[in-house]
Amino acid sequence: MPVEIKDVTFDKVAIGPVSVRVYQGAEYAKGAPVLLYFHGGAFTETGLKHCPLAECIASTGAIVAVPDYNALGGGIFPKPLEVGFSIFSYLAKKRAGLGDRKSPLLIGGEEAGGNIAAGVALKARDHFADELDGQVLLSPLLDPFMASRSFREADAIGMRQRWADGWSHYLSGGVCHPYAAPCLCSRLSGLAPALVLTAADDPLHDEALGYADRLSQAGVKVQQHVLPAGTGWPTIYSGTSNGTGPWASSLASQFSGFVQNISIH
Repeated sequence: MPVEIKDVTFDKVAIGPVSVRVYQGAEYAKGAPVLLYFHGGAFTETGLKHCPLAECIASTGAIVAVPDYNALGGGIFPKPLEVGFSIFSYLAKKRAGLGDRKSPLLIGGEEAGGNIAAGVALKARDHFADELDGQVLLSPLLDPFMASRSFREADAIGMRQRWADGWSHYLSGGVCHPYAAPCLCSRLSGLAPALVLTAADDPLHDEALGYADRLSQAGVKVQQHVLPAGTGWPTIYSGTSNGTGPWASSLASQFSGFVQNISIH
């Protein structure tokens, strides 16, 4: 499905005006899912840049809003989380003209954006439990200790130092709250259903699946999928992928199935 892309400003968000890029399936149906999606970038990137994963998801008929969530607070916790939750709260009440009253509302993100999405899901559980229909975590960056076995592969794609610097930047406010590092949260029950996707050769493979397992053990409905090695998935971190790759059809299929499952339940 063709995707329309437009840049807008959410100017009625409690935290202040936020620039947002909206990816919208050109032929989206009534009740189309609305996904608040946080881009990657090791907690440091700002601006509205092209997001291939958001475009891929929108091609399924979804409406995907990608905010410039680091612009207001410099990417230091808790500001990105506050920006994300403020936008979520706004969408939960108004939908900001996106979708309609029957549209399921989801949050999601890749890499550092997956961290923000997981943190917003935790806060939504605590404050807006009935408003969030699902969370989409694509190789989320969750562990500030970077201690997993798969993380040893980070040097191979040139990301170990970038992620270490990113964590130092994000936590430089001196706080390591569970909202900042969701893998450290001791209470995961009651969270919205989750789609967790990673790749076999992804350095974030272990922490993604480890979090998915903990969600399942806490009674959260989880759909998880591991892409085969060599699909080009890790290039979402290096910025060398300007379009879709072999991962696109799997992501589209997994997202569509996830939305169908949460809609049934």
